[in-house]
Amino acid sequence: MADQTAHTYRPEAGHGLRHDPFNAIVGPRPIGWISSRNAGGLANLAPYSFFNAFNYHPPLIGFSSLGRKDSVTNILETGEFCWNLATKALAEPMNLTAAPAPADVDEFVVAGLTAVLGDVVSAPRVLESPVNFECRLSQCLQLTGADGTLTDAWMVFGEVVCVHIDKALIQNGVYQTAAPHPILRVGRMGDYVEVRPDAMFEMQRPGWPV
Repeated sequence: MADQTAHTYRPEAGHGLRHDPFNAIVGPRPIGWISSRNAGGLANLAPYSFFNAFNYHPPLIGFSSLGRKDSVTNILETGEFCWNLATKALAEPMNLTAAPAPADVDEFVVAGLTAVLGDVVSAPRVLESPVNFECRLSQCLQLTGADGTLTDAWMVFGEVVCVHIDKALIQNGVYQTAAPHPILRVGRMGDYVEVRPDAMFEMQRPGWPV
């Protein structure tokens, strides 16, 4: 018997709603604010809402690009990129870098941000962002469906080889996650959420048996 209290659908047949709920359900998600430059040295900066961290040692992060956009092309050309923390104070500049600009446009200039070359990689990082990861490309995969059909989505993984953290965000040797007020993508048409200190709570992982 079908559950009458649930809105049930099969994605291939459509969701039957005003807006696809998928990326609103899987949220909030950290923002992959990715900076790169092409082989000719032109900088690019763009946010990706499908982003996360995937491993401790070595530290690996990754983002998925819906379509082979400039970031993917640049990273494949140079093997390098940076991730920059998007905060509430940087929300508007970050949003400006989401515009579908031509490949010859430098989004640092469009958003009024300062590009600084990395210490280890040649890709630029956002100086105004309080945390930056310098990364080297580890894998780039074109994603497939369950039947093996290729999608127009590219998953880029990078190894973090250098980290920059504003010292004001570290207290007693511990990074304060909420201190910079990071923003995360919630989905729908343009929803975000801000991480604030008053929204934080702590739970210790239990041992076994519980």
